[in-house]
Amino acid sequence: MMSQQPPAQSFHPIDAGIRIGHVHLKVADLERALDFYCEVLGFELTQRYGSQAAFIAAGGYHHHIGLNTWESLGGLPPAPGTTGLYHLAILYPTRAYLRDPDQNGVELYWDRARQEWPRTPDGELAMYTRPLDLETC
Repeated sequence: MMSQQPPAQSFHPIDAGIRIGHVHLKVADLERALDFYCEVLGFELTQRYGSQAAFIAAGGYHHHIGLNTWESLGGLPPAPGTTGLYHLAILYPTRAYLRDPDQNGVELYWDRARQEWPRTPDGELAMYTRPLDLETC
């Protein structure tokens, strides 16, 4: 029987200053995706490639999110039990969680001070995912 653990490797940890620059999403309908990310979440359109792709950002950045239909025009969301994007997280002054029109999970979050992180009774970090309740926002 083969072990499920990867072989021990000698590696150097990634630099603590590394940040994710952008995410690129395959979408079924570019206009619908732009309506959600620009009209609902407030991103700005920075560049567009006809009816097939667009780049959006906040705060003058070139792009935080790329949206394209190159392989997904008219496509369906991934079926349950398949691999793919679980969600993307966007740092905001407040936190919420929802799904975009292509059923990608979108986490809107804020960084709390370490002493405010939720903890279990054993003192471990208590991570959770809760759906956005638009009634209480």
